[in-house]
Amino acid sequence: MGLFNFFTQEIAMDLGTANTLIIHNDEIVVNEPSIVALNRNNPKEVLAVGKRALLMHEKTHESIRTVRPLKDGVIADFNAAELMIREMIKMIYSKKPLFPPSWRMMICIPSSITEVEKRAVRDSAEQAGAKEVYLIHEPMAAALGIGIDVEEPVGNMIIDIGGGTTGITVIALAGIVCDQSIRIAGDEFTADIMEALRRYHSLLIGERTAEQIKIQIGAAMKDLETPPDDIPVNGRDLVTGIPKQIMVSYQEIAEALDKSIFKIEEAILKALETTPPELAADIYRRGLYLTGGGALLRGLDKRLSQKIKLPVHIADDPLKSVVRGTGISLKNYQRYPFVMR
Repeated sequence: MGLFNFFTQEIAMDLGTANTLIIHNDEIVVNEPSIVALNRNNPKEVLAVGKRALLMHEKTHESIRTVRPLKDGVIADFNAAELMIREMIKMIYSKKPLFPPSWRMMICIPSSITEVEKRAVRDSAEQAGAKEVYLIHEPMAAALGIGIDVEEPVGNMIIDIGGGTTGITVIALAGIVCDQSIRIAGDEFTADIMEALRRYHSLLIGERTAEQIKIQIGAAMKDLETPPDDIPVNGRDLVTGIPKQIMVSYQEIAEALDKSIFKIEEAILKALETTPPELAADIYRRGLYLTGGGALLRGLDKRLSQKIKLPVHIADDPLKSVVRGTGISLKNYQRYPFVMR
């Protein structure tokens, strides 16, 4: 057993719709977009993964295809997911080790996932070389990553706005009390921006450009204290077919995202309705915790706070809180009852 332990390395993985993060030896060693470029003639041949594959996205010819293996927080393309996990594990080492270690892997999954989808995550990890696979629900990992003591008898509400799904979860006594999950998150915001520019400016833009707009001037409110400057956006004019450039302001983006954010607000109110009264009292005292990439949207905390009349706290590093929590639970996997073996 001692020898087995010597060759066993532990990695914690946040397998997200938009980004995949891996922790090894207590530090984040991989932080890459969840995308892989494959050779069409040989689907097992990986041409690029992560940032390099993202540069190729929507710019490929017929013998290359870029795949985002995860959709709405779950694996949509099993083969691509396995290849992507395998390539990202290789990134941990700068040079190939003499004896490849056996991996003990902890992967976080959305709380609304089905048994079939759970099996797909487990199988992908095992195919990529994991000897032991543990699963943890994302809200639990997020709570640990924020620094909440999940085992105490106090209610905490975690809102995790990821790439594919938004999870709204009430946690107490190391368990999930009530849970709402909607498939409106970062990807939906990107689609809203593409649609708004097409409708109001007759400008056709790609997914990558819309993603950049969201990061640079994305906002949840039309009146921000420190508004970002207008940015130039290039695309194809739908009327003439000629490439053109327009200037876009954050107010336009806030209007484009309004409907999707409204649906997230509705889901939060629905989750609060189903919360037991004692836990609701705790949430009133403590407020809500925002995490995930969507939490970086300017003014989102303020907008939710105005709507729900409760304080809203953004995690210190919302993009990394889930993977940090996964790393913490991997170290103490025997202690936590919510880790799925």
